[in-house]
Amino acid sequence: MYRAPLKELRFVLEELLGIGQLAACPGLADYSDEIGASILEEAARLAETVLEPLNRPGDREGLRWTPEGVSTPKGFKEAYGQFASGGWQQLGTDPRFGGQRVPQSLSSAVQELWGSANLAFQLCPMLTHGAAHALELCGSEAQQRTFLPKMSSGEWTGTMVLSEPQAGSDLAQVRTRAVPDGAHHRLFGQKIFITWGEHDYTDNIIHMVLARIEGAPEGVKGISLFIVPKVLINADGSPGERNEVRCVSIEHKLGIHASPTCVMQFGHDRGALAYLVGEPNRGLEYMFVMMNTARLAVGVQGYAVGERAFQQAAEYARIRIQGNPPGAGPADRLPIIHHPDVRRMLLTMKSCTEASRAIALYAAQQLDLAAYHPDAAVRTATQARGDLLIPIVKAWSTETGNEVAGIGVQVHGGMGFIEETGAAQYVRDVRITTIYEGTTGIQSNDLVGRKIGRDRGAAMGALIAHMRGELQALEPGGAAPRETRDAALQSVALLESATQSLLGGMAAAPERGLAVAVPYMKLCGLVIGGWLLAKSAAIAAAGRGAAGKAFYQSKIATARFYAAHVLPQAFGMAKIVEEGAASVLEAETGRV
Repeated sequence: MYRAPLKELRFVLEELLGIGQLAACPGLADYSDEIGASILEEAARLAETVLEPLNRPGDREGLRWTPEGVSTPKGFKEAYGQFASGGWQQLGTDPRFGGQRVPQSLSSAVQELWGSANLAFQLCPMLTHGAAHALELCGSEAQQRTFLPKMSSGEWTGTMVLSEPQAGSDLAQVRTRAVPDGAHHRLFGQKIFITWGEHDYTDNIIHMVLARIEGAPEGVKGISLFIVPKVLINADGSPGERNEVRCVSIEHKLGIHASPTCVMQFGHDRGALAYLVGEPNRGLEYMFVMMNTARLAVGVQGYAVGERAFQQAAEYARIRIQGNPPGAGPADRLPIIHHPDVRRMLLTMKSCTEASRAIALYAAQQLDLAAYHPDAAVRTATQARGDLLIPIVKAWSTETGNEVAGIGVQVHGGMGFIEETGAAQYVRDVRITTIYEGTTGIQSNDLVGRKIGRDRGAAMGALIAHMRGELQALEPGGAAPRETRDAALQSVALLESATQSLLGGMAAAPERGLAVAVPYMKLCGLVIGGWLLAKSAAIAAAGRGAAGKAFYQSKIATARFYAAHVLPQAFGMAKIVEEGAASVLEAETGRV
């Protein structure tokens, strides 16, 4: 049974990050820790009592496709009705269109609860939020008035429509045609892997589609962004005729069986009526607004599923009796959590999940400061740091979530490989998070090629200096927090040296950086997680919050374990970054 980790979330938001201070920023003046706690408690109630009970049944039942549409598993449509009527789609959207302005760091914490409880369900509102955010920033006033109020209320949902059979992540190969038709365009083409492209939740779905206007330049410079509603909207706002967009099939997938992954056909006669967003040929630029929002959210998904896998594994370990641990008598019947290696596995799951949570919410806080801080210099610096962190959050948190879910199966032993226990579903569901919204390799290439290479490591250098300064200023308050701090400082030095080596190699040949991009990304995640857990241990040692003594002692123990068992991986990753490129680049492709 899932239990929302409210103490953990409040600790990170209130004590580690201090997001209550955001109330000093214009636009967030009404926010407070009390409001945040209230929102989290209500979100937890919905996650625990409505969404989580549908997770396993939805996985077993799956979806049903017909030419008329897609039917979701029993209970999902009703759950979405509760979700929308509760105002959850409004959280974090523009108040001008019925939304509720809150920090993105709080919205991300709420997203964790949805992702832990029911990842397949969470994907639909996540994508609607991304589509609405793109319209907020890039759409015309008329487009915003037409679409945003009902997207913000949850009456309509939204999608991101990018991939095509010949163009997965290589969007330069997009072929969907946009033919001018008066004030609008008509779209013709097929798109694949469209999450929640068709469903029975709502009467209308607003597709945000990449297409190429006839005569546009080749490559990414010729891509435009269009709004394509499933049902056209009349001038008075009433629903009109069905647009020429339909789901021609759904994919049969490894996981997220209750989330429709659709093949969408645009245009079969006159073409799907489409509304151009912004200027022609700037579609990829606009789509990145949605993609960055989605990448942060997918990073949260990764550790959210890991959190759920950890909870189940810990619960199983407390009741499963198998063998006797060292020191137990012949008559003792102790559960497997008393075995040292089982404790090691559980602590690995717990510490990596906590590190991922801290990194993701810290990144979201940087984006909050970039959006709302009154000082332009602070906005610029925090935007640069947020941009730097997004690929790390997406890649490291999802890779970690996969590892954590896999360990969860191992804790269960043979029973973990049996579907009835539920542990295997987390492995199957979380697997996609390292792939969609850009694979781990794509995120790592973005980190190395665009984020590190573009400013010659300036943003990373600033982060390294910030981490070192904070760690040196910590008052650990005990041997364990001191050990954790010292290990974190040592890892920061490794990251600094590896970054300089990376920059030097890339100056000679850019491909040297790409050959070790994933190890560098993992190094970043390990080190940033170590820094934030060391801070957490120092805060817990002071123990001035309301979470309770046992909670703070657990925080110290978890951070100590991370420093001793997880953070040493940074030595290996740093060595790969500094010395591993040649073995990749000099290998003959025919012998790989």
